[in-house]
Amino acid sequence: MLSVGIFTGYYPYEVDEVIRRIKASDFNCVQLDVSFKDCDAAKGQLTKEKAIEIRSKLRDANLPVVCVSAYTNFIHPDPQKRRRNIEYLKSMIRFARDLGCTYVASETGTYNEESDWVWDDRNGTEAVYQETLQVVKEIVACAEDNGVTFLIENYVNNVIGSVAQVKRLFEDANSSALGLLCDPTNYFDETNIDHVDETLRLIFDELAPFMKVAHAKDCKRTTDYSEKHADIDADESHTFRGAGGVELPACGLGVLNYPLYVELLAKHHPNMPIIIEHLDESDIPRAKGFLDGVLKKVGV
Repeated sequence: MLSVGIFTGYYPYEVDEVIRRIKASDFNCVQLDVSFKDCDAAKGQLTKEKAIEIRSKLRDANLPVVCVSAYTNFIHPDPQKRRRNIEYLKSMIRFARDLGCTYVASETGTYNEESDWVWDDRNGTEAVYQETLQVVKEIVACAEDNGVTFLIENYVNNVIGSVAQVKRLFEDANSSALGLLCDPTNYFDETNIDHVDETLRLIFDELAPFMKVAHAKDCKRTTDYSEKHADIDADESHTFRGAGGVELPACGLGVLNYPLYVELLAKHHPNMPIIIEHLDESDIPRAKGFLDGVLKKVGV
């Protein structure tokens, strides 16, 4: 069966209260954002001792960490920002085992100087692809040195967005320390949002062997082409709700064919954890109820 979890970052509290609320919501695993009110890795507050403390508390609560979040724009056009972002990601890789997990995830980012999720025409150039590949190889080398697997999460407005781009990156990087975070909604823009089932099948036909962890959100057309964010107390990676002609709401609020999605996921990875995202705390019971209902109906 597919286990259902949630990002810890949707609970804006100290570690103990986050764990209490996740347990009360009946999740059985988490993707770990080290952005607690009493410990924020992005602010340099994470130490080996604190990482072990967080890991131990999650173990006592029987909430396994299936992935550590390290989302950053590691291809930012500003060289100093790029280097800071890369070093942050590598630091999370070094802490991963202390945090109880060997998967660390990030998107690739974009050359857009104002946003980590808005398209820039330079993203589509061969030169920027080659830069991205070299950064990925640097990160993967760090992962190999630390016994960790780096998970790429593609996004359509980033350098690595399409099925073809993801497949090419895996072929060119050629490392067992590189995996894919499966989120089918990240492949949709105005050109394919009306072809959900066809796109889902393409994603799994081409990329299923690389998948390690799955996400659960949704997608739908919108006439609001601005960058969209929810007004919640969370990191920007968790307030983001889409850019361009596709909105990315919580699961069950869009057009993604969830029965087909989980059927394909279970066919290739029958025990893969699926992590709920893109919601506020008040919507968690509905979103979990929706996903649990689909999983029961499909029988996975």
